[in-house]
Amino acid sequence: MLNNFPEPEIFTLDCPTQQILDVIADKWSVIVLYCLAYRSRRYGEIQRCIQGISQKVLTQTLRKLERHGLVERTILSQMPLSVEYSLTSLGKTLIEPLQSLASWTREHFYEVVASRDLYDR
Repeated sequence: MLNNFPEPEIFTLDCPTQQILDVIADKWSVIVLYCLAYRSRRYGEIQRCIQGISQKVLTQTLRKLERHGLVERTILSQMPLSVEYSLTSLGKTLIEPLQSLASWTREHFYEVVASRDLYDR
């Protein structure tokens, strides 16, 4: 419980936290950001790295993250077109929170699975 902190305005539609969570808190955005946290990658590398993501969803996700200043698209050559994606300096600030989330997941995954199984019974 966060008894020492006032409730945030996160419950309002114009809350900045809600707006940012809308950008980064979906499944594919988090995974793409995490993929690019290790190094810059070309589109095909990202798609091979992330199992289960469709070409359409990957393209939409990269465009969304680029639009919001978290990912940078660099054209390496025109013919044939070669493009590389990397985290911007702003995007790199998300590495630590993403690592914390991954750490929490490793620590609590089996508790979540057990709770889900119990609930489903």
